[in-house]
Amino acid sequence: MQVQPYLFFAGRCDEAIAFYQQALGAKVEMLMRFKDSPEPPPPGQLPPGFEDKVMHASLRIGDSIVMASDGSTPGEERFQGVSLSLSPATLAEAEQRFTALADGGEVRMQLTPTFFSPGFGMVSDRFGLTWMVMVAAS
Repeated sequence: MQVQPYLFFAGRCDEAIAFYQQALGAKVEMLMRFKDSPEPPPPGQLPPGFEDKVMHASLRIGDSIVMASDGSTPGEERFQGVSLSLSPATLAEAEQRFTALADGGEVRMQLTPTFFSPGFGMVSDRFGLTWMVMVAAS
């Protein structure tokens, strides 16, 4: 059994996917738009113009799968109480990924050596999702 994060971007999923492709090397494994669903949503479930938004996407980031969607309610993204942990193999890769995630976001804790890692930091990306970047201790 696996636990996989499912992120809702309230109408900004295409933008988020492009950002994670650039920042983390994410690969899109599957993407379906609401208009392509074999079963149309009940009338009134989607806001007008949402037909072209992402109903479901699956992204590979390293060895992990992250799923994403625009959801069906614009303006309701709330990533409170959730962080994703990213574990680059080297400090150089951690610095590169941390800097990329911080672009348009907010550094919560600068990437720095700690007693448990040669590099640990926390950053909220431009979508409000918090990432903990940590190099494994050698």
